[in-house]
Amino acid sequence: MHVVPRIRAARWADKDLVAALIADALHAGPLAQWLVPDPTCRRRILTDVAVIWVEHAMFFGDIQITDDLSAAAMGFHRYRSIPPPPNYRSRLADAAGPHARQFELLDQILTQVRPTEPHYHLAFLAIPPAAQRRGVGTAMLTHHESRLNHIDMPSWTETTPDSQDVYRRYGYLPRPALTLPDGPVLAPMRRNPHPIRGAWPVNTAKPATVTAPARAQSDAQR
Repeated sequence: MHVVPRIRAARWADKDLVAALIADALHAGPLAQWLVPDPTCRRRILTDVAVIWVEHAMFFGDIQITDDLSAAAMGFHRYRSIPPPPNYRSRLADAAGPHARQFELLDQILTQVRPTEPHYHLAFLAIPPAAQRRGVGTAMLTHHESRLNHIDMPSWTETTPDSQDVYRRYGYLPRPALTLPDGPVLAPMRRNPHPIRGAWPVNTAKPATVTAPARAQSDAQR
């Protein structure tokens, strides 16, 4: 039986470690391969870009981590419109170099399908391969569910198709799948404020059929 470490709020001093954790969780997956096809620089670029968003979440959201930094959940409080990270375009160019266009394209596509009414946005649930199948994902999502139950608004996330069943256990319901240009399929999911009531509030997200320039190159697990 695995003992799951205590879950706590991340501190500013944790930001680089959280970014590395996110990069490690994404590194081998199809989304990371689509964002940065070159494996020799993929981890570095993913980490440097993640730092931008981790810092942003410290101001406009929250990050929950395990004490041993084996998992992290990063969310944004989209209760009202929030600005992009400061100097985002220039920082992204510095972090991703020639791959910056892929990150910009991903941002544009996800923004198009995300709800426009107030909601909590679970942007990442990062569980690297070494921490999987130890109950960490279950503990993180249980903690996440408990926190959501204290706010009376929807939650939104984007995961992979094979992770949807895990999220369903915590009240998330699938929305139309999203296929990136020449890339992988993402699975947007929405959680109602009171999922046990079976209500389905208005979802103002646009259809997930998105066209994008032909220039495009190339979860939660338990």
